[in-house]
Amino acid sequence: MVSTDSVSPVAISQASLERLSQLARQAGAATLEHYHAGVAVAQKGDRGPVTAADHAAHAIIVPALEAWDPGIPVISEEGAIPDAAARAGWRRFWLVDPLDGTKEFIHRNGEFTVNIALIEDGVPVLGVIHAPALALTYRAGRGLGSWRQRGNEPAEPIWSDRPAAGQALRVAESRSHPSAELEAWVQTVPVAARVPVGSSLKFCLVAEGSADVYPRLGPTMEWDVAAGDCIYRHSGRAAPRTSPLVYNQVELRNPSFVLGLEP
Repeated sequence: MVSTDSVSPVAISQASLERLSQLARQAGAATLEHYHAGVAVAQKGDRGPVTAADHAAHAIIVPALEAWDPGIPVISEEGAIPDAAARAGWRRFWLVDPLDGTKEFIHRNGEFTVNIALIEDGVPVLGVIHAPALALTYRAGRGLGSWRQRGNEPAEPIWSDRPAAGQALRVAESRSHPSAELEAWVQTVPVAARVPVGSSLKFCLVAEGSADVYPRLGPTMEWDVAAGDCIYRHSGRAAPRTSPLVYNQVELRNPSFVLGLEP
């Protein structure tokens, strides 16, 4: 049976966020061992490239989450993916991308991350993104706000604001996934700057106010976006930001979305 918050040891708390952050940093350290030693790349069919670093991070994160609360299922990009029927009764579950931005990892630009999120009733309620090569960690939780930590410095709160009507926008965009759809979209809004960055760090740029909007006009999987979505949602100053993303869909696949321009 899936645990509920009232009986689960995984509370929505700063202590849980710190524990998740430590786990993400441990997994990140494992990815760096492969990053510095050289990258061997394999293909996962139509799901893109995978490296030994992806598997190393998965092997650290999943057992740790299962030990924390065996009643909360874990979906990891590098693990077996349960079908919709198996997931139908899930209220809480983990979504894990052990190494997001594998192309950035392969290109050695440092813009890859470890992503962990807890989903509850279809929305992310805890989320951590750790960029090991950048020594940068973002985290957020329901009622806890969003936070950024540089190296071993104390974590600091981060905030985002909806841009004013007609304001020229700083657009966070994928470094490795250009598209004709994106080029068409940027013609429809005033643009102050285009900020290319890899992995889920695009969510973080909006959450910390370094960018105003993140359009992703192509499919993503739920584990790609859950942690970043959590950090974005809880970066609002007076109330959570609104997100179109939902979780535990039949195929765990998201349609196109734009974050940052909600009413």
